[in-house]
Amino acid sequence: AGMKFFLQYVGFFFAFFSAAFLIISTWTDCWMVNADDSLEVSTKCRGLWWECVTNVFDGIQTCDEYDSIYAEHSVKLVLTRAMMITADLLSGFGFLFLVLGLDCVKFLPDEPLIKLRICLVAGVMLLLAGLPGITGSVWYAVDVYVERSSLLFHNVFLGIQYKFGWSCWLGMAGSLGCFLSGSLLTCCMYLFRETSSGRFHSAYSLRKGYSSAATVVTNMHLPSSQTATSKMYAVDTRV
Repeated sequence: AGMKFFLQYVGFFFAFFSAAFLIISTWTDCWMVNADDSLEVSTKCRGLWWECVTNVFDGIQTCDEYDSIYAEHSVKLVLTRAMMITADLLSGFGFLFLVLGLDCVKFLPDEPLIKLRICLVAGVMLLLAGLPGITGSVWYAVDVYVERSSLLFHNVFLGIQYKFGWSCWLGMAGSLGCFLSGSLLTCCMYLFRETSSGRFHSAYSLRKGYSSAATVVTNMHLPSSQTATSKMYAVDTRV
């Protein structure tokens, strides 16, 4: 039981921070940052939804949103948006399911097997969340790196060159955390499923055995005269 609680809390810890990292990564503006910031007076960051410029001296930030979600954007941007939103939804629902499956939460307290299955479902959802999260963030980062490397290889300088920023790193960290928490909740908690099921059936059989034994003992201790009187009373009542 102690190891089961430990795995639940470790999975809860990683699931909470992983879902938070994915959501923050999706809705922040630093997926790409200018690589030549030492020569610039401002820091330029691009996110999935807008682009922001921060002045190095006074810290004033100005952001420009992209025209529209339906406007023509690059395939990289559109697919990364879709994959990160999917990862956000799956990790969020997985975390909520995990909260309901914790033994310390008073939800279905008399149904340990159901709560264990809820934890398994939460683990599967977190594993599924990690897949689009890591795909979107790594693909975006690799695409930025390849684009920058090709420009440098051909000696092309367009004024601003980008590298992947902290939002992209946060997406990778959140996705790896989802894989870790999902693995704990599915692989390790599955071992406790068999144990809990065996304990449940043994406890049920034990209670049934006690009930049958109590009935037999009660009948054995009843006097024969009392039993005969009871039968006669039952016959008279029916008549």
